[in-house]
Amino acid sequence: MTGDACLVVRPNSGLSGDMLLAGFARMAQATNAELGEIALSLGLPEGCVMLEETAVNQIGGWRARVSLPREHHHRSLDDVTRIIAASALGEAARALAEKAFAILAAAEGRVHGIPPEKVTFHEVGALDSILDTCLVAALYDRLGQPRLVCGPLPLCDGTVRCAHGLLPAPAPAVLDMLEGVPVRGLASSGETVTPTAISLLKALDAEFGGWPAMIVRRRALVYGTRVLPGVANGAIFAFGPRSDGPESAG
Repeated sequence: MTGDACLVVRPNSGLSGDMLLAGFARMAQATNAELGEIALSLGLPEGCVMLEETAVNQIGGWRARVSLPREHHHRSLDDVTRIIAASALGEAARALAEKAFAILAAAEGRVHGIPPEKVTFHEVGALDSILDTCLVAALYDRLGQPRLVCGPLPLCDGTVRCAHGLLPAPAPAVLDMLEGVPVRGLASSGETVTPTAISLLKALDAEFGGWPAMIVRRRALVYGTRVLPGVANGAIFAFGPRSDGPESAG
């Protein structure tokens, strides 16, 4: 399927880095041992990431359980780049991960009126964001860097609590990165799209629109850590060849 494949994300209730990690892991058929090996190369503890089955409202799906210590260490773009460079990621995956953080640094820089290299990451510089970004980059490369098609991102009003205090949702950096991205309203409140998620979508050159013509070979329903009452929770992931591609008859 490499070269003529489609990877589809339908974010029903929102999207976060750990949801992309879980969905991409299912599409790439990655084992927990493989995920853990990449995490160890990032200097993270053994067993810090696990893909596991779960259920919301008695509907089964998947989630990525990330267990990392809370920290107060703030990292610059250069700090994050050094961590990525020292990891076991392949060259293409490293480039994608670095691109995601560069996109994020540029957005944060515009928000704060400073150059990207002067940005100090807080929440998005934390270990879990580095883990999510690096693993998603590695999994996307493992899939052959397929065409990525994402549905409109769901947004709602409310607030987001971060290092800079209580801010309106979407968070400022997310709002900056939404330029040119199709969105839709959601009957909920608070943060539905995280900076890690949208920076990854941008780094992977995601298209935004309806389902492409494809044959579904793999599919999964993925949940994040937040459950939204009265909302169709989770995101749908699908992977397979284009229906007009060379493998469509397979």
